Amino acid sequence: MKAFYPFKSHFLDRSGLKYHYLDEGKGDPVVMVHGNPSWSFYYRELVRELRGDYRTVVPDHIGCGLSDKPVDSYYSFTLKQRVDDLEALLEHLDIRENITLVVHDWGGMIGMAYASRHPERIARLVVLNTAAFHLPAAKKFPLALRLCRDTQLGPFLIQGFNAFARGAAWVGCKRKRMSAELRNDYCAPYDNWHNRIATLRFVQDIPLKPQDPGYDIISEVEEGLHRFKDLPMTVCWGEKDFVFDRHFLDEWKRHFPAAEVHSFADCGHYILEDAAAEVIPIIRNFLANNPIGKKTA
Repeated sequence: MKAFYPFKSHFLDRSGLKYHYLDEGKGDPVVMVHGNPSWSFYYRELVRELRGDYRTVVPDHIGCGLSDKPVDSYYSFTLKQRVDDLEALLEHLDIRENITLVVHDWGGMIGMAYASRHPERIARLVVLNTAAFHLPAAKKFPLALRLCRDTQLGPFLIQGFNAFARGAAWVGCKRKRMSAELRNDYCAPYDNWHNRIATLRFVQDIPLKPQDPGYDIISEVEEGLHRFKDLPMTVCWGEKDFVFDRHFLDEWKRHFPAAEVHSFADCGHYILEDAAAEVIPIIRNFLANNPIGKKTA
């Protein structure tokens, strides 16, 4: 994995838990927020591409990647807690302006919930197969997710067999399957029952009904998306994502009609793997073509 992930690790103490993050390069901050069941490894090539010109910051959510993996009694594993963690990290790093957010999967809700707390800090948005709103009305909640979220079989499959991480690594690329080595690197942090708890809790934390934890946060974020409609925004989307499909892409287009959209008909959920040769230059060009103006006192 070292060959693929040649970065220095940093840690922030969060009430006794080690919150791992990458902090590479200098310049305007580009904050990349991953989802479930991936980790900062997902952004490795984008970090290498951008760190010569930008400050790239990529946390591993608690329970994921190289961060600590606590039990429930030490950590709440909720959306609010995830946003609090991200906020604490950026405060710790004194990153409070000119932020470019790059979001994928759960990172969309976490990142945009942070943005809704501090809209004045956000300068640009890069959206990769994710959501910042409730399940679109035309989209049925996938059966595989419901099985993991709402049945006793879910914990057995996810924690016992690492089915969610291994399944995502297998089906997440459609244009070209990940190699066995790459799939193993994605799954490496989740190597035993205990270390897979966050993978399960993320699925169980998906808010579908008003009484679910996090539902109100998503409502608030969705209602406030208009505050970001004039920001430079690019969307790179794998159309063969079985969760974040065209229904989600249509919602992004509805909320952000001026966004530049790059949709890949033959790609899946892990768009930075499936179409790296195209997507990474798109993001670099987007940043170059939308420079951040210096704020005046």
